[in-house]
Amino acid sequence: MVQSPPAPVTATVTPFDQRLDQPLSKLPITVLQINLGRKCNLACTHCHVEAGPKRTEELSPEVCDQLIELLHRFPQITTIDLTGGAPEMNYGFRPLTEAARALGKTVIVRSNLTIFFAPGFEDLPEYFARHQLHVVASLPCYLEDNVDKQRGVGVYSESIRALQTLNQLGYGHNPALQLDLVYNPPVPRSAEFSLTPSQAALQGDYENYLRSHFDIVFNQLYTITNLPIGRVKQYLQGKDLYWPYLQFLADHHNPATVANLMCRHQLSVDYEGHLYDCDFNQMEKLPSLAPSGQPLTVADLLAANSLDVAKQVQTRAYCYGCTAGAGSSCGGALT
Repeated sequence: MVQSPPAPVTATVTPFDQRLDQPLSKLPITVLQINLGRKCNLACTHCHVEAGPKRTEELSPEVCDQLIELLHRFPQITTIDLTGGAPEMNYGFRPLTEAARALGKTVIVRSNLTIFFAPGFEDLPEYFARHQLHVVASLPCYLEDNVDKQRGVGVYSESIRALQTLNQLGYGHNPALQLDLVYNPPVPRSAEFSLTPSQAALQGDYENYLRSHFDIVFNQLYTITNLPIGRVKQYLQGKDLYWPYLQFLADHHNPATVANLMCRHQLSVDYEGHLYDCDFNQMEKLPSLAPSGQPLTVADLLAANSLDVAKQVQTRAYCYGCTAGAGSSCGGALT
């Protein structure tokens, strides 16, 4: 008799909103995180955006113009956070950068560093320095073997060269040229899960190793938990680890992180102009909603003449990834 395959491992995870004492409310919006598209010169295993060299989706000129109008109309926006893909490869990167800097706003570029060596992008380090962009660079470990396993052979050596170039231009030295690094843990390969290491302690390890081996300096290290979405979700599901990992995150929920969640004061914008409460919701196609329940777009904000149309954050079980342990956000640990 042919036996059926074993049922996948599942769990009943308490919905995130039920763990909170009250609905997760939006605060006045000060940050626009803009996903300029899916084009990237890398295809990293931990990428929740599922970006890569074969992706073609990118910002349209129409949406770019709408975003520039938002920057002009709403002084409450203090920061635009440009991501992707490799944001530098996608339409709108330079127009948005220059419009925001002309208005005195902070511009964060989330760079994979290796883009500096792609044909046509060799001027990026000087461009970053000239416009005083805040560089947040992915370096998921300070050791070569770990980085190349996550991001591809040769990525570590190119990243080191790129960091040295940025240092030579003043990054990490000049207070106006901030250089931060991002640590992502390896994707779990067994049910022996662990929380992201202490951000402060790990920063010390990064500083000591990079300075002693390569004479590299930087400002801050951000530790970011792998949320079970995108490629991480697909991998975990293939190993029957998805529900156990979600339960692990839920079991380590830290209420002290909730006040500082990035989704409360930012909006995430996709390349089509749709709005989300965070980049993770964007990847899961969970839109930011008006009180009427209508999914919001950049055009809706312009029509309403307000950035603060959404009143509550849309949540799902993967939100536990942002509140487990010391918390996790695009700016690192929350406590």
